[in-house]
Amino acid sequence: MKKVFATLAALTLLTALPAAAQSNNFSFFLTSQGPGDGANLGGLAGADNHCQTLAYARGFGDTVWRAYLSAQARGGQGAVNARDRIGSGPWYNFSGDMIAQDATDLHSDNANITKESVLTEEGRMVNGRGDDPNQHDILTGSNLDGTVYTGEGSDTCSNWTSGGEGSTRVGHFDRTGGGQNPTSWNSAHDSRGCSQEDLIGTGGNGYFYCFAAREELSGSDISGIELIQNSRLYEDTIPSNWGPPSGGPNCTRALLGSAATWVKLERHYRS
Repeated sequence: MKKVFATLAALTLLTALPAAAQSNNFSFFLTSQGPGDGANLGGLAGADNHCQTLAYARGFGDTVWRAYLSAQARGGQGAVNARDRIGSGPWYNFSGDMIAQDATDLHSDNANITKESVLTEEGRMVNGRGDDPNQHDILTGSNLDGTVYTGEGSDTCSNWTSGGEGSTRVGHFDRTGGGQNPTSWNSAHDSRGCSQEDLIGTGGNGYFYCFAAREELSGSDISGIELIQNSRLYEDTIPSNWGPPSGGPNCTRALLGSAATWVKLERHYRS
């Protein structure tokens, strides 16, 4: 127990507070960095966790964040459409500018997605076409309408688990460049490959969009093992007087994948 809280205390000291200009309705950002292994994001769950971790560092860990990524049907699992996993909107960037009212608006010409409006979780602009280096290719694996892209040769980088072979669909956040749909923010062209080198070589860096899907984590999210699939199991970390809700996990165990998850568990269990 002491070890866990000591670790969290250290993380808190290293965590930057939200900038003064940050909007309270902050619900959309472009990742300031990727995991570092090209399009190997640890699957959709790993990508979601990356969004959650970056948002937590800015003081928005209470929100449920989802990566705007599609995945192809494979291994008995159905296809996943990016547009179906990001909530109902509306979404606002770091500065409080509305990006889109809802999923229909987001995938229309009305979407406020430009080089100036697509900000990171730190409120920074990202290099686009004409900057050095160009980093405007954004991982999506999606068609223009936000459904999963299944073009020839594209496997969404083995559904976001490959940092080498394969290919995926990318968009241009700055709405300019080459490809079949050069002005598309989510479906401009296919990537050369899935490695970090291939993504960088064609004007990317392994970035992806994150959207707030819900305002706060629910009890079912916390008790569900799917919350963070790449987490470690800690035992005897929750005091016995923190009674779980009906159907919740055993009090003496918690799945912890990040400090943000612990905060959710603490709020949920403490009476």
